[in-house]
Amino acid sequence: MADASINATRSYEPTFGDYFALLKPRVMSLVVFTALVGLLVAPVSLHPVEAFCAILFIALGAGASGALNMWYDADIDAVMRRTAKRPVPSGRVEPGEALAIGVGLSGLSVVMLALATNLAAAALLAFTIFFYAVVYTMWLKRWTPHNIVIGGAAGAFPPMIGWVAVTGTISIEAVLMFAIIFMWTPPHFWALALFTKSDYGDAGVPMLTVTHGRPTTRRHILAYALLLVPVAGWLALTSVGGPVTLLAFAVLNALFVLGAYRIWTRDDAEAETDNYLAERKFFKLSLYYLFLHFGALLVDASLRGVL
Repeated sequence: MADASINATRSYEPTFGDYFALLKPRVMSLVVFTALVGLLVAPVSLHPVEAFCAILFIALGAGASGALNMWYDADIDAVMRRTAKRPVPSGRVEPGEALAIGVGLSGLSVVMLALATNLAAAALLAFTIFFYAVVYTMWLKRWTPHNIVIGGAAGAFPPMIGWVAVTGTISIEAVLMFAIIFMWTPPHFWALALFTKSDYGDAGVPMLTVTHGRPTTRRHILAYALLLVPVAGWLALTSVGGPVTLLAFAVLNALFVLGAYRIWTRDDAEAETDNYLAERKFFKLSLYYLFLHFGALLVDASLRGVL
């Protein structure tokens, strides 16, 4: 957990960019996009102003989660090379400031989403923030190698929140949009854990690579890639799917399984020789996988609107 000693020697005032980085803008971009897709592919629509407000407040909720995560995880972030330059461990933002911003934005985003859309969407956003900040960050992350498996639910809720903001209810389409992100998250992060080498071990985070070893991690990546196929296929066959989604499903899942298979067939000695090239390519592919899958849903929704 963060403490004041991490940045007691701060010698300058934080900038707007420092505070913005506290909200994890790269993660926020994924949240905003998937929530937007969930909102736009729903069978009914919101007024454009209401839709804009819904996405804005969902984004603020995601940023609040990021700030709370950085506040609590500053001690382990300071140890890992990948996260050491984040605002709190680097001393650019004080832990107390991060906590205040996280709590303040949490309350603001939930209340305003309720006023802009409905109580069900606001309640789901509140639960998502709680799940990420408390269940994942404060409990699962430091306790179990299944941290990213269970904790991945937090990142899977945004399209469901977008859908509920429009419809007020949860349907199979919303559940499957949730499920595709939920199943995608573990192999995405396990690939990262493979090529970041000792970061998680140095920080004492029980990632699967640390607790069960890299060969087990490689097997799990392939298993989840295979389990993701029927989930993505089912989503493509629902009312929000269509020809573009089916094509994206066929191509993206073939590439995803192939990439996972290549990782499974390697050992660390082989991976070291090319600086974990296959693992880095798979991690990059996983980013395209999610954006293109949800982009395809958006294209099919646009085609239905035209036809």
